Amino acid sequence: MTASDFSRQLEGYGLLTARILYHLPDHPALLQSFTWQTLDKAPTFPELRRFLDFWQRDIEGRLHSVKIAHRDLVGPADWRILDCAYPIH
Repeated sequence: MTASDFSRQLEGYGLLTARILYHLPDHPALLQSFTWQTLDKAPTFPELRRFLDFWQRDIEGRLHSVKIAHRDLVGPADWRILDCAYPIH
């Protein structure tokens, strides 16, 4: 992870996983699955929208469905104060 990725996480970006089902161009009755991950910001998901616009414009496979999962990687629940000490020999 680069420093810019970390700064984006502090701005509210989290890990987005999208499972994209699309029709095969030569066999439209068949579906193919594609999984894509990036950092994106909920609830508008600008990166996902940009990617899906690219897909519809430049890729022959017609989209069937998109399922997403999103998780903030850095947040208040991730930081805890520990009240213990472990001696190291």
